[in-house]
Amino acid sequence: MSDDVFKPKLGKIRSRGGKGGRKFLHRVLAATNQAGGYRRLGRSRFTGSRLGRASGAGQVLANRDHYAAFRQRRVIIKSRIVRLAGKGMQGARAHLHYIQRDGVTREGLPGELYNADQDRADGKEFLDRADGNRHQFRFLVSAEDGVEYADLKPVTRRLMRQMEKDLGTTLDWVAVDHFNTGHPHTHILVRGKDDQGRDLVIARNYMARGMRERAAEIVSLDLGPRTDLEIENRLRREIDQDRLTSIDRNLLRQMDEDRIVSATDRDAFRQSLRAGRLQKLKRLGLAEEITPGLWRLEEGLETTLSRMGERDDIIKTLHREMKRREIARSPADFVIDAKHELDQQPIVGRVVTRGLSDELNDRHYLIVDGVDGKTRYVEIGKGEATEPVPEDSIVHISPRNVQPRKVDRTVAEIARENDGRYSIDVHLEHDPTATEEFARAHVRRLEAMRRLTQGVEREPDGTWIIVPDHLDRAAAYEREGGKASPVIIRQLSHLSLEQQLETDGATWLDRELVVSGPIPVRDAGFGREIRDAQAKRRQWLMTEGLARQEQGRIIYRSDLIDRLQKRELARVARQLSQELGLTYVEAGSGERVEGTLRRSVELASGKYALIEKSREFTLVPWRTVLERQLGKQVSGVAFGEGVSWSIGRQRGLRI
Repeated sequence: MSDDVFKPKLGKIRSRGGKGGRKFLHRVLAATNQAGGYRRLGRSRFTGSRLGRASGAGQVLANRDHYAAFRQRRVIIKSRIVRLAGKGMQGARAHLHYIQRDGVTREGLPGELYNADQDRADGKEFLDRADGNRHQFRFLVSAEDGVEYADLKPVTRRLMRQMEKDLGTTLDWVAVDHFNTGHPHTHILVRGKDDQGRDLVIARNYMARGMRERAAEIVSLDLGPRTDLEIENRLRREIDQDRLTSIDRNLLRQMDEDRIVSATDRDAFRQSLRAGRLQKLKRLGLAEEITPGLWRLEEGLETTLSRMGERDDIIKTLHREMKRREIARSPADFVIDAKHELDQQPIVGRVVTRGLSDELNDRHYLIVDGVDGKTRYVEIGKGEATEPVPEDSIVHISPRNVQPRKVDRTVAEIARENDGRYSIDVHLEHDPTATEEFARAHVRRLEAMRRLTQGVEREPDGTWIIVPDHLDRAAAYEREGGKASPVIIRQLSHLSLEQQLETDGATWLDRELVVSGPIPVRDAGFGREIRDAQAKRRQWLMTEGLARQEQGRIIYRSDLIDRLQKRELARVARQLSQELGLTYVEAGSGERVEGTLRRSVELASGKYALIEKSREFTLVPWRTVLERQLGKQVSGVAFGEGVSWSIGRQRGLRI
């Protein structure tokens, strides 16, 4: 072979490298779809939905007789495949913990984990067995007639046994039953391994339709098939519903390319349903009768009706939670979607409750009783992305900034002046005042973007290729991160208003009383409760000699907050000293703070870190950088109301 023909390729033996490194199956699917071979034969596009276990059962169950399926009891199954690599196990632990939270049983108790053989399964053992697995399956099973069951465990076990027969393998699974909503449901977690230790692959058509049909068979066998009267009554109720219904889906399937659909049907009952529903859609502005019997459906009808249904669910949630907490509020003061308001100004208020808007995907919401008298439903994203906030705590909620960061602008600026290239050396040459650690922070940002976005490339020598639209890509990266955590929640006080009235610490009420620009408070709802609480707190402060009244005005001591903080710290330090058997030492400004970080301590004045030495301990203000240092040695220098910590690469960095 001549030298000009030989082309060396770096990488593993027989590896194609780059995109060619994909699995053979993926390359076959891509080539088939690109060629359109199946479509040329008049068949559907090959998507691989039948690949995996139980594909045959899934296809048979999906194509069974329409009317037989219509008489079956309805069961909704939502499925999700979760990858466990990286932070996946951390998310799996958080999900398992959350589905066992308080208040999900009929008695309001924590959920109980069970499996095929035990009514009380060990979740830690299940996760330990899953450690190192590629993925995990999560299913949410909700039967329309689930309220008829006193116990859902037998139904779940029968479903899982049937799945094992369909899949041809035993399954390692755990489940929790929830009765805290109008529709009892079950969360099922399945390990992504079969009984031979291989990766468990379930055909998509079985997950989409097969499981649902199997569950419907079981419920129908228990409760009997739905009668004609039950079916007709349910369909009649759908005519006036402000949400997407089965009648709407049928109309959408039958409309032509111009979105025209006929109201007529050979069956008189179905025709009356279609005609009644079309009239309802006309009143909603979602359908128009162009000629007698022919209707045009509006563009976006499905999306609009789905959102209307979500809105109705949110209103019901608001009513239910406010009633549960015995908080009287007018429905006129409910704010269904606080997203648009957050773009104008942050939300400050009391947490009424935290809940799941999408249990399978772990999407959470907060109901916040605002200082302006409004009660809001706020989507806060993934559960593991936000810290827990207790009920009655006072919070400040603001939208997450999804614009490019200063570090992105610096990278783009340096790259523009260096032929689209960026590196640590180039950065230090561009800005002689910058430190190497400062430049490394920019590299870490590029590494994070490279893992999740396209167009960010690094050459073998460590140089980064920065494309002209780098800032647009940075904004897209931020928006993607914002999906998991769309808002920033800052806890102003973990204490309720009642708990703040006579505590000896510096409370949120105190800070609002002495600050030059307090948060505007409306004389209605929670705002009125705040005004009443402030009046009582003023009276307490005057009794303690920390405030006085002169000519109708309240005069507060200039060192009010500092005095309250020291008073509370002294009290808590005495308690901890007795508990730990150690001497408390106050950290003065300029003094070195070092020892083992034992834990955090929540006070009315804020969150503090407990630093322990051999015979003494101290309390210093908590910082988020300490989260990963629990049980480790830390050191720093106290200054003012903080500590300049020296932790790893952050040596000398003041936080």
